[in-house]
Amino acid sequence: MLNVSENVDRLVTLVLMRSDGTVLGALPTFTATTPWWPDVAEVVETCRAIHGIDVTILRLLDVADFDPRGGMGGKVIYVAELHGAAPAATTPWSAALPDDPLRARWARPGGPARDVAWADEQLIAAGRPRERPAVQMKTWNLSSIWRLPTAHGDVWLKAVPPFFAHEGAVIHALAAPTLPPLIAFDELGRTLLEDVRGVDQYEAPTDRHAVMIDALVALQAGAVGRVDEILAAGAPDWRAAPFGVAAADVVERGGGELGLDERRVLDRLVAGLDDRFRALAECGIPDTFVHGDFHTGNVRWTETGPVIFDWGDCGIGNPLLDLPPFDRNLDAEHRPTARARWIEQWTAHAPGSDAAKAVALIEPIATLRLAIIYQRFLDGIEQTERRYHEADVPQQLRDAARRATEERR
Repeated sequence: MLNVSENVDRLVTLVLMRSDGTVLGALPTFTATTPWWPDVAEVVETCRAIHGIDVTILRLLDVADFDPRGGMGGKVIYVAELHGAAPAATTPWSAALPDDPLRARWARPGGPARDVAWADEQLIAAGRPRERPAVQMKTWNLSSIWRLPTAHGDVWLKAVPPFFAHEGAVIHALAAPTLPPLIAFDELGRTLLEDVRGVDQYEAPTDRHAVMIDALVALQAGAVGRVDEILAAGAPDWRAAPFGVAAADVVERGGGELGLDERRVLDRLVAGLDDRFRALAECGIPDTFVHGDFHTGNVRWTETGPVIFDWGDCGIGNPLLDLPPFDRNLDAEHRPTARARWIEQWTAHAPGSDAAKAVALIEPIATLRLAIIYQRFLDGIEQTERRYHEADVPQQLRDAARRATEERR
């Protein structure tokens, strides 16, 4: 869930530590050519090129002078685990590095090595051992991603936090050509995925929008009878009763920055959720899985069509919850056509349903769901990583209030 924006400078400082946690000092600041804080492959390679050292980036420590609109960049300090002798360029680091009970496994010394060791065991068992060093690609509070070269092509290791740990089980349960091929997964939230050759669709041609929508809706319609199975895999429940509890909680906890009028609108919205969900059920769109973060950037286009990635946000609820997140990543002029496709597809898959009415009813619910998701992130990640998401809860609550207000006009 990262916004895409124009390029801005990222000035990187690494605080080095040993596997036992001993702090060795900091390296001189250097510039990374990409602004995105989670992207670390270039950072690791630059350390090797400039200082002749091998490091693993563990976590974000601090940032300053960054783009508040989501462009990131700025002055970024990471904690990194050093493998081998310390370089002469290291300078003392005196600032405290306190522990945090919510720190991710891969953000601790030795954690990434244990994840790679698990992946190696799975690859050996599958008869395709890794041939060259693992390449660290990304690390942040929502995932740690490594590229593992094998004789039969690259394999991708992904580790996620406990609130996303159902991702592998859901991919396994839904196994289909439109999902990434799964090699192995475990209960800790680690997955091994085959490389999917294709092009990411952040800037997808408009004629591909309908194909993406069709692919997801077909999967959802085919899984209507498997709700209990997906819930048993650990996916969250966004149906009426649990959603109402979570919505009331996020409005109470996250609404402190909102104006009085916005808060009144949200209180009315939460109070009316039971009636809204009843009206939504009467529209005839059955509950099934919800991808949870469905947008063009989470789709890769291949020779055989779309493959949908990033299933950690998956849950159970009305499938039209996936429409607004898809919608908001499109240019305004393309949204009516995309919405018409959702309505057309669900009308076909659920004969007799009123998909158009369901789309109207789902708007404020879907925006509240995003606030719930971001609050879940904040509740499950360490303090220094909260800057990724801390502005998102009030923003989604404001959007929910705005949508509910527009609906009443």
